[in-house]
Amino acid sequence: MKRNLTVSIRSELLQQIRALAAQRRTSISGMLAEELEAQVSQARAHASNRRKALALLKQGLHLGSKGIAKRETLHDRARLR
Repeated sequence: MKRNLTVSIRSELLQQIRALAAQRRTSISGMLAEELEAQVSQARAHASNRRKALALLKQGLHLGSKGIAKRETLHDRARLR
């Protein structure tokens, strides 16, 4: 369902927008709706990607190690000789 929206902008800017809309063979309303849809889509994608990144940080990343060796193993002098 479409709804009307009132926007206040400077007269000089309105003239430039009208010219741009005419060049693109669309209306100011169409241009504005398209841009707002893009902004909302981008915000949703950002929020989704942020949630995924935070979930990865919480779970941690496996870096290929076999775990931390015990202190006794690291300081085994007989094995080092």
